[in-house]
Formats: sequence, C-alpha cells, structure tokens
Amino acid sequence: MRADDVSLARLAAMSQKGDRQAYATLLKECQRWLRGYYSHRIAPSQLDDLVQETLMALHTKLGTWDSSRLFLPWLAAIARYRWVDHLRRLYRASECELETDIAGQDDEPAISARITLARLFSVLPEAQAMAIELVKIDGLSITEASQATGQSESLIKVNIHRGLKKLAHMVEKA
Repeated sequence: MRADDVSLARLAAMSQKGDRQAYATLLKECQRWLRGYYSHRIAPSQLDDLVQETLMALHTKLGTWDSSRLFLPWLAAIARYRWVDHLRRLYRASECELETDIAGQDDEPAISARITLARLFSVLPEAQAMAIELVKIDGLSITEASQATGQSESLIKVNIHRGLKKLAHMVEKA
C-alpha cells in the first residue's frame, strides 16, 4: 500500500470506529511516511525515537482528527510539532553540556580574579574595601553590612560609591 491521503483518511476513519486491523495498518503506513519526512531533518541515530514519539502523539490525537479534512496535512502538522520539540530538546541539551563544561574548568581564573581584587582593595581605605566586599561581593544588604561593620547605612552607601569610583578611575588609568 502507498501512503496516499485517501487511503490514510479511510484507515483513520475506520480506526476511530475501533477497527484494530485498520489501526495497525494506519500506524505502519504513518511510520513509513514519518521515516521519509524526518530522514532529511534529523540525524539517523535519532530517527527511530522521533518516529515513535510522533506515532504516540498520533495515537493520542487520533480522536481529534476530523474525517471531513485531509489526513496527511494533519499528520504533517503533528510531525512538524514533534520535530520542533525535538530540536528544542537538542538545544537545551547542548546548553547543559556547555554549562557543565564551564563548571568543570580549573579554578585558576577565579583565583587570579580574587588576587586581582585583593590588590585593588589594598589601594582603598579599609572602610571602603570592606563595604564593597560585603555588599557587592558577598551579597549582604546595606543594613546587614552596616551591622557587620558598625558603620551607618548612609556611610556604607557613601563608602561603596567612593570606593567603586576610585577603582574605576584606577582601572581606566591602567
């Protein structure tokens, strides 16, 4: 049998009425059509999984197919949505691999950044360096930094502002 729209529509209508043999034939023909549809869109190693996933979607949505409409465009729409979902999963997987690769790198850049910060902070007055460290690096609130240092909240804000301004000036000069 060739998977033409009229034959598939007849098989789908019979399947909706409970004909098991028509349903098995429909799935077989849809599987053949889907393999052709996906063969130029995805890697061969992923073909079987995506075809099976689409057949599961077809099984789930077969009751929604309107027999007065064409079958192949309906199937193609399901296949296209499954293909897009597949691409999204691949994209997310590659993002996760990238994040894992970055997390697995040496701590050398973090150590050198910390040494550089220590050098920069050594030029600042201690109150400014402490305020910047507590709020901007450690993530404390202004109130928490005020309690930790004994400085007023206003003074913490001023020290952060002046210290960052001085650091920016030093970096620009360098």
